[in-house]
Amino acid sequence: MLALDQKKVIEDLKAGNDRFLQGKSIQSSQSSLKKLKEIVKTGQFPKAIILCCSDSRAPVELIFDQDIGDLFVIRVAGNIIAPSLVGSVEFAISTFGTNLVLVMGHTECGAVTATLDHIEDPQAVSSENIHDILSRIKPHIFSIAQLPNMTHDEKLDHAVKANVLASVSQLSNSSRLIENLVHHGKVKILGAVLDVATGHVDFLEI
Repeated sequence: MLALDQKKVIEDLKAGNDRFLQGKSIQSSQSSLKKLKEIVKTGQFPKAIILCCSDSRAPVELIFDQDIGDLFVIRVAGNIIAPSLVGSVEFAISTFGTNLVLVMGHTECGAVTATLDHIEDPQAVSSENIHDILSRIKPHIFSIAQLPNMTHDEKLDHAVKANVLASVSQLSNSSRLIENLVHHGKVKILGAVLDVATGHVDFLEI
């Protein structure tokens, strides 16, 4: 399969989000079931890889009005970058030829909130596994947590965006495979933030 035009895929995601916001989503269970049966025969070729948070308020296919087989979705608390997640991105790129990766965070992120709390109180972590997630976020938002004259909500908003951009940067330099493809323009990685109060997705870089 020929690689899809990255700009057109971004436009398609934006258009899908607009349809979702307007209550005019075009996907249906009937069409999805039909497409699922077709994919079994032809194989899958997702147009974009979405690395996003596991939060239940961020159902990727719904907010972008995409069908079965359209998106290769990787979900993890705090949309962090870790070896297995990098491997998942590499798998989709190598296997399906997908050339657009979107790292999407969201407002009111619990993992980022927990990290801010942990910075203020190092004892505020209930397990080593949760600590592993927070430790990957902490370096990217520590300076924000120290800012004076800023409310907790304001710090959270800034921290969510900073964490997304840090994940974009990390993923872009996480492996020789990805770094080489990004360098030659064969793969594009960008960030976005979902506003869970409205459903609007703000693309941070194009």
